[in-house]
Amino acid sequence: MTYCLGIKVKEGLVAIADTRITSGTDATIKKKITIEQKDHFSLFIMTSGLRSVRDKAIVYFTELLETKEYNKLYKAVNAFGEQVKRAAEEDRVSLEKAGFRFDLNTIIGGQLKDDDEHKLFLLYPEGNWVELGQGAPYVVIGNSGHGKAIMNRILNEDTSMRIALKTGFLSFDSTRVSSNNVDFPIDVILYKKDSFKIIEQRYEKKDLENISTEWAEQLKNALDNISEDWMDAAFNKLPQNV
Repeated sequence: MTYCLGIKVKEGLVAIADTRITSGTDATIKKKITIEQKDHFSLFIMTSGLRSVRDKAIVYFTELLETKEYNKLYKAVNAFGEQVKRAAEEDRVSLEKAGFRFDLNTIIGGQLKDDDEHKLFLLYPEGNWVELGQGAPYVVIGNSGHGKAIMNRILNEDTSMRIALKTGFLSFDSTRVSSNNVDFPIDVILYKKDSFKIIEQRYEKKDLENISTEWAEQLKNALDNISEDWMDAAFNKLPQNV
């Protein structure tokens, strides 16, 4: 399973991807973020789904960039979508015969030379996409069921990149402690609006273990401080000890 998160705020883009490919005794670590960067051309790609399909689509897209130029991110997203569909045409039948379902969801973010701002897209396996923006500042692919609550409460377009990263990590951490198929190391991407420079940082478990522990303690303290008066109406109905 996978945890890939993309966040768009006014200041820029924040992305987090875990590196777990398999779980249990055969845990495998693989990078899930691909970066393409040159003069006034900055984009990153994160995927969730069959690794073989992902690798083939990435190779096709990388080769395409050697001969074609794109001035807006949506055009590059369209081009990657075409490579996903190409991989689907080539591999779908054999995958389904082997019992696998063709499935590749993709987050693509960045800014190209004629984009008025940074962009964030969610690309579906069929090759169609939606753009994330106001009212939808983040998107998660893969194991998305455990870490959304904190982001729904905190994130909006005015959130700083620092708070976005902190919130994103705590979302990942909630997923990690709730699932055995998402884990460290994690790769973090930062992109500041109009900079055309993507920054990448990898964090191991030892780097952030203290933050995870601090967050757990803060949650316990917060719970202790929540008013309990409202509970009296229910607990007063319990039989009293004789």
